[in-house]
Amino acid sequence: MFRYILLALGLIVLCLLVWNIGPRNIYEATSRLGLTTLVLILIPSVVMYVIEAYGWKVVLGQAAQRVPFWGLMTIRTAGEVVNMTTPTAYLGGEPLKVYLLKKYHVSVPDGAASVVIAKTTMTIAEVFYILMGIGLAFWILGTGSSAGQTIIAALLSVGLLVCSIGGFVFIQQRGLFASIFSLVKTLGLRIKALEAQEEHLCSIDQMIRDFYSHHQKAFYASMGLYFLGWMAESLEVFGIIYLLGGSVSALSALSIGALAVFIKGGSFFIPGSLGAQDAGNMLLLQTFGYSDVMGVTFALLRRFREVVWIGIGLVCLALVGKRGVSEDHRVESPS
Repeated sequence: MFRYILLALGLIVLCLLVWNIGPRNIYEATSRLGLTTLVLILIPSVVMYVIEAYGWKVVLGQAAQRVPFWGLMTIRTAGEVVNMTTPTAYLGGEPLKVYLLKKYHVSVPDGAASVVIAKTTMTIAEVFYILMGIGLAFWILGTGSSAGQTIIAALLSVGLLVCSIGGFVFIQQRGLFASIFSLVKTLGLRIKALEAQEEHLCSIDQMIRDFYSHHQKAFYASMGLYFLGWMAESLEVFGIIYLLGGSVSALSALSIGALAVFIKGGSFFIPGSLGAQDAGNMLLLQTFGYSDVMGVTFALLRRFREVVWIGIGLVCLALVGKRGVSEDHRVESPS
């Protein structure tokens, strides 16, 4: 129930933003954009999805040979639509990815280990991207204004995130699920469903530890690919502002893109970050000297991109699910 309340509040905030700025002003700002322009706005996100799929493929190891690249990208896109539309800290689609990998005969331990590692490398790359954006914002905006104070607060928040990620990697190296079992036993709890899967979960732990011990190059390669994927966000920022008739430098686009990612991540508890992401993007562009009309139009165009990818993700989910049902039917049919 609480998430529906947050969703409703987010929708109200978005509507108030549009009403306050003026639908007519927003229409005039977007009226010069045609279908071709809207397609151009989608190109950076296509680049991002392709690069990030390679980032996952790198850590999938030998199992990647059983999954064609476009199949892997389809699975990732299907999983991301769950991450984008549910208040699960962008984790809800990860178990789905593991399940869908089974359609390509990738075992659950292999799939789960790759998903955990890929999520780790993606998040580390995201932190580096955000830190770069904060540094550029300091340089572009200075530290003596209210914008500077906001940036300092963001830097402190990212510092906490860095510590959390470092702790998460440390726990993975010691055994992620083993640590969970130890905590449950310490608390005196008994969870039968968890205990029944203890052997499988411990095997996932072993695969993750083996990866960190013997595949450091793959780890750094995946992190580098994900960083390039995040950089595509800034390419999108540059393109949207330019196509709306604004003036933007490459460094400003890098900073805005990184801070927009930080805003979205900070509102993970709201389904789709509705309202919070849009208001945050508008205020972000105002901080960099753009008008409120430019800010809210920018936010709506990025929301348009997300809606398109949600639609694509649902199609991918239907395609992969249909393929799985067909294969299960063939297995069950008598020869």
